[in-house]
Amino acid sequence: MSENKVCAVVLAAGQGTRMKSALPKVLHKIAGRPMVCHLLATVDELNAEKAVVVVGPNMERVAEAVAPHAVAVQHKQQGTGDAVKAAREHLAGFKGSVLVLYGDTPLVKRETLQEMIRLRENGAAVVVLGFEPADPARYGRLIVKDGELERIVEYKDATESERAVRLCNSGVMCLDGERLAGWLDRLTNDNAAGEYYLTDLVAMARADGCKAAAIKCDEEEVAGANSRADLAMIEKIAQCRLREKFLAQGVTMTDPDTVWFSYDTVLGRDVTIEPSVIFETGCVVEDDVEIKGFCHFEGTHIRKGAKVGPFARLRPESDVGENCHIGDFVEIKKSVIESGAKVNHLSYIGDARVGAKTNIGAGTITCNYDGYFKSKTDIGAGAFIGSNTIIVAPCKIGDGALTAAGSVITKDVEPDAMAVARGKQTALAGWAEKFREQKKALKDKLSKKG
Repeated sequence: MSENKVCAVVLAAGQGTRMKSALPKVLHKIAGRPMVCHLLATVDELNAEKAVVVVGPNMERVAEAVAPHAVAVQHKQQGTGDAVKAAREHLAGFKGSVLVLYGDTPLVKRETLQEMIRLRENGAAVVVLGFEPADPARYGRLIVKDGELERIVEYKDATESERAVRLCNSGVMCLDGERLAGWLDRLTNDNAAGEYYLTDLVAMARADGCKAAAIKCDEEEVAGANSRADLAMIEKIAQCRLREKFLAQGVTMTDPDTVWFSYDTVLGRDVTIEPSVIFETGCVVEDDVEIKGFCHFEGTHIRKGAKVGPFARLRPESDVGENCHIGDFVEIKKSVIESGAKVNHLSYIGDARVGAKTNIGAGTITCNYDGYFKSKTDIGAGAFIGSNTIIVAPCKIGDGALTAAGSVITKDVEPDAMAVARGKQTALAGWAEKFREQKKALKDKLSKKG
């Protein structure tokens, strides 16, 4: 490994008991992605040579989630210094900057880490990320003098004047990789907790004549998730960032606070989104799309000029073509709706193709599941599917074909044909009047008995 490069060590061995969950803490999701994966994505943006995730014993689920990144196991979990020691073999021979990050602190910005790396490459052997919380409480304090970080003081050991310092320790550090191995060898656990503290490296570096520095970030960047309440707070911050990004790139949201995105949502220009819309993972929305309120999307591609909603649900592998109309209370799953087609009301389209400029009438259902297998419905271009049509798959309806309202279609329909599949209507003259007279007489008789 060469100099002036970056490696990251991500500490993720904690079980997160306050989460009250069988799921390891760092796998709880923010904007549809595990917290630790958010952090690793930021590290990847730095073009880091390597990221090593430090896990505890029996945390195979975390190892699987962070692949292909390297994993090291911290067996005894004796503090942050011990965690970085667990990653030593992955850093052998590395002489660049080593970032130490926390898997449950997913909001650190790339620009902040870049500034830490810049300071490290410009001569600081240790760079610590600080923040000024609204309530400093019992955080360790960063004591800075003449632009250099003198020491980190734990709250319990701080004097009154040191406690008055508002710059607190986030735990995030950037270290000289060439010196790190020697410093780790010199770390001791001679303290009340019997743990190896990475913060001791500041004093160690200064004793060696090296420079230590601190930079400050916003409190939200280093917000950690130790409970479900913390998780909700971090989700809110992540959503605010996503909303700001999309507003800046030309998306209109009439009530941004009610629109929720996933980390991978892609929106084009001049997209309009009304209130209470949810994007789960895998959604792409092209330019000039109008999304009305109360829609829910997952794994969906909505192409240019389409109009969707309100109250539409588009499930995975749904592809809505250009200038299509998908209306209220329509559910689409694993289907292609080709350009200009309309599915405007109260319909379910699953495992299907709907051809260009076809009109799907209200209440239409594709019966795609027989209890054992899924089957496909293929509806051609320019077809007209009458209201309340049930199409039992597998079934093919040709280009330009029509189905009569209320039909149950179980066989293929040829192009330009009309399919009718419903009982013949009959009318019994005077029957309704006789029915009412009989029921009224019966009701009167029962009333007298009562």
